[in-house]
Amino acid sequence: MELRFLGTRGEIEPRSRSHRRHSALLVRYGGARIMIDCGADWLDRIEIVAPTAIVLTHAHLDHAAGLAAGAPCPVYATKQTLDLLGRFPISDRRRLPLRKSVKIGGVGFTAFPVQHSIRAPAVGFRVSAGGGCFFYLPDVAGFPGFSLALRGVDVYIGDGATMRRSMARMKRGALIGHAPIVSQLSWCAKAKVRRAIFTHCGSPIVRGRARTMSAVLQGLAREHNIAASIARDGDRLRLPAA
Repeated sequence: MELRFLGTRGEIEPRSRSHRRHSALLVRYGGARIMIDCGADWLDRIEIVAPTAIVLTHAHLDHAAGLAAGAPCPVYATKQTLDLLGRFPISDRRRLPLRKSVKIGGVGFTAFPVQHSIRAPAVGFRVSAGGGCFFYLPDVAGFPGFSLALRGVDVYIGDGATMRRSMARMKRGALIGHAPIVSQLSWCAKAKVRRAIFTHCGSPIVRGRARTMSAVLQGLAREHNIAASIARDGDRLRLPAA
């Protein structure tokens, strides 16, 4: 299973050479080319990726607006997300259940609900194939079920909106926004996940010096005995590691 970071930028105005496109991931396994998320930056550019399937974490525009003109392949998402995208001309919609593995092109996807938005409920995906397993969670404020969801995961790919300062808040009794990287590293440590990569990068990372931001992340990660890095557009990863 090969992963390619098609984009690593969050819903922010700043861009850089390393973080230009909205966060999206391409999973390649056998003949499958599965795109996770398809934000506004991908509108009229999906053919470049040539996906055999598209899987969505939620319906925010930076994760789904690339489908406003339709999709060239099946689109998988939860019922809530598909309902929110009802106006999009997606011809092949496939509903994903929660906490139940579904095979897509030979790759197992299990959707776990997370706290992030009231309007656009989000999930993270536990993805497995060929002996490798990773968890993809680009937008998260809280994750009450992280212990079970992350068990046995090789790599956690998480929300890079903020390093230390929480951007999560309560709204109408629900937690929304973004958990800091330091909190996500704590989840990984408790679940015994030893590698973490952060995408959906916020302004501190996109505007900052790459070497400086990497050093800050390494310092936080060492406290939890985790190998951590910041993803850049175009980065590739093979699982399981050779």
